Amino acid sequence: MGPPTGLAAVSAALLAMNRTLAVHDVLQTIVRSARELLDARYAALGIPDGNGGFAQFFVDGVNDRQWRAIGPLPRQHGILAAMLSSATPVRLADVRLDPRFEGWPAAHPEMTDFLGMPIADGESVLGAIFLANKRCPPGGPQPDGCAFTGEDEELLSLLAEHAAIALTNARLYERGRELTIADERARLAHELHDAVAQKLFSLRLTAQAASTLLDRDPERARDELRQVTALAAEAAEELRAAVIELRPAALEEDGLIATLRAQTQVLDRAHPATVTCDCRDIRALPATQEAALLRVAQEALHNALRHAAPNVVDVLLTRRGSATLLRISDDGVGFDPDAMRTAGRHLGLVSMRDRAASVGGRLTVRSAPGKGTVIEMEVPGG
Repeated sequence: MGPPTGLAAVSAALLAMNRTLAVHDVLQTIVRSARELLDARYAALGIPDGNGGFAQFFVDGVNDRQWRAIGPLPRQHGILAAMLSSATPVRLADVRLDPRFEGWPAAHPEMTDFLGMPIADGESVLGAIFLANKRCPPGGPQPDGCAFTGEDEELLSLLAEHAAIALTNARLYERGRELTIADERARLAHELHDAVAQKLFSLRLTAQAASTLLDRDPERARDELRQVTALAAEAAEELRAAVIELRPAALEEDGLIATLRAQTQVLDRAHPATVTCDCRDIRALPATQEAALLRVAQEALHNALRHAAPNVVDVLLTRRGSATLLRISDDGVGFDPDAMRTAGRHLGLVSMRDRAASVGGRLTVRSAPGKGTVIEMEVPGG
């Protein structure tokens, strides 16, 4: 059975390109979709390096063994690289006859009919798609292949337009993830410096006191040394917790429930307070909502464990009607809601509200001095 044709084939190709947000996967999907949609034997996609050549090359229709045999391609590729500067489609009955053709490496498959299409975003060329050796339909009259047609060129142009959108979205998503990770690591580094610096300062003063008392009051010196041991253990726990937090969250691989459970288990071991997680079955949520829920949970847990001196912190993830509810509650010192402006900035409540609003959710905070704090985030779906 041949490849799907018509609107169904176009729709399948466009859906495939937008199903993932990893740049590498998007590029590989584009080249595979182009080859299948136009029924070509070979397809490639080149990403420019900014100097007239290619930084990356993706192929389809050539297996790994063949690709290794071909060996490294030159950074300049004759007619292929020329498309990056002209940014215009190229359709040839025999690429070998074009004056820009520079030959193939020894193990390269022989190619004749050729169709090249730039992937452009306005004036910027993001890449170029290359197809070769159009297959003949069953019963076709030409045993050596069938040339690409004007309709093929129009179809590949449509695919390239959507490929530009998919590639731009994927790059923006990855850049956003990098910035988010950088922000989180900067925050954690600041907290790590503050928390551990305080512990080490106390440790040094206590050790100095023990040294001074050693001859004059050995019993008090022993008390101070016991305090040194306790402070050293606390500093080690702070470091361990921060290092674990600095590791990338496994949200994409493990899902929201497993990630929340893993992080609460780590915090439970690293802090004196008991940290529990009641994560009940919910339906899968969009990636942006799951990421926002995880970040709010992390921020709320950080606030409770670092500022509220709680005995217990509980995390609940469950359904509430047609929505998903995240609740983080603690029995710590709490704060006065009337002082919300100051507390909100201090505890990151403003950023948590912004995260909730950005995914169509809402955040509520209940607290009172000596009565603990409850933070709830609710998002539609789940």
